[in-house]
Amino acid sequence: MRRIFKTSLAGSAGAASLAALMLVPTGVATSADHLDPPSRTDGGVDPNPDIPADIADVFAWHSNGTTKIAMTFAGPVSASGTTPLYYDRDVLYKINISTAAPANTPEFTIKYRFGRGQNPGEWGVRIEGVPGVTGVIEGPVEQNLEKDGVKARVGLFDEPFFFDLIGFRETRSTGTLRIRNDRNFFDTQNDTAIVLEIPDANLGAGVTNLGVWGQTLRFGGNI
Repeated sequence: MRRIFKTSLAGSAGAASLAALMLVPTGVATSADHLDPPSRTDGGVDPNPDIPADIADVFAWHSNGTTKIAMTFAGPVSASGTTPLYYDRDVLYKINISTAAPANTPEFTIKYRFGRGQNPGEWGVRIEGVPGVTGVIEGPVEQNLEKDGVKARVGLFDEPFFFDLIGFRETRSTGTLRIRNDRNFFDTQNDTAIVLEIPDANLGAGVTNLGVWGQTLRFGGNI
């Protein structure tokens, strides 16, 4: 049985932003509040939050002989928009994987960079350091990419969470449960996400514990 460990770390926007994570045994899904990346919960200390560099969630799970990893960033994006708002070619996105969890030293560091296409509104992604992949995975965002048995997709995904914010506030103020299933705060929202599916064999034979965490670095900033 493979166990996936997630490490609790914190960073500041503009330099390094690391997702807050928890221990997740195989078969159990525990998540962070993806509406609360660091620069949006700093009490207004940062008047100009670095939204593209803000990690909201890192999810990792194991199924059918593969390890799946998803990292969301920049917070929810309105589904009414026609293009993602927060691709940034000056931000380096990292997914770190330790095969000796709960150690915090990664054996693999997967790096993502965005770049503009030839036409207005076109964006591409370059992914390097993927275990088992020769060279890089690259191609347009919003498309399934595959190389050497690894699958990747970067772009907008339909917001999977349900939360009745009005009911939560009413419950907190009245002390009476007011949650309703016909009010969803996250309806009409999308998430910008980096998603990977890696064969377990790529991570090493006999590996049973994985540590997975995300990191962002801004080029030209104070790293």
